[in-house]
Amino acid sequence: MGKVVVITNVTLDGVMQAPGRSDEDRRGAFEHGGWATPYAAMQHIGGSMAAAGALLLGRWTYEDFFAVWPQRKENPFTAVLNNMQKYVASTTLKEPLAWMNSTLLEGDAAEAVAKLKGKLGKDLVILGSGVLVQSLMRRNVVDEFVVLIHPLVLGSGRRLFTDGGAGATLRVVDSKTTTNGVVIATYEPADGRSDPGPSAT
Repeated sequence: MGKVVVITNVTLDGVMQAPGRSDEDRRGAFEHGGWATPYAAMQHIGGSMAAAGALLLGRWTYEDFFAVWPQRKENPFTAVLNNMQKYVASTTLKEPLAWMNSTLLEGDAAEAVAKLKGKLGKDLVILGSGVLVQSLMRRNVVDEFVVLIHPLVLGSGRRLFTDGGAGATLRVVDSKTTTNGVVIATYEPADGRSDPGPSAT
């Protein structure tokens, strides 16, 4: 059975918004887009991507990726994204989805993802998609976090772990530091499941 693996860039103050481009995500008048680009830390997570059988994306991340990556034909990662199966959690998108190898999850996202875990022999990797990650954490569906922690403090922006969000007790299973100071830490639930925290109902 595959795992649900979250791979995300964050700053020291937990911001995950718009790591790749200045115009990636300006919600909340965010002005620091592209903060992760100079560090190029994603090139160090090849093992996590190699274990992926499919991508799992929220609507915002899916639409942003589709607007950008198919146009970057010179980038080898474009072919990887085009050819990989992509599952999309959204209550507003409709089938058929425009990007090749894309499937809209039906019904409750956490239930649909739990079923996919049982079917896939490889991992389901989530890139970005902070709202989706929080939703899955509340239902104890996330099995692993690969967090690329950048030596930056931005002071504002959308965060991976939000106030009032799902809680979790985690343990470190691997860590390494890149030459330019990005700590890549891999965490798993300490007891095999997330702590629903005070916001759970």
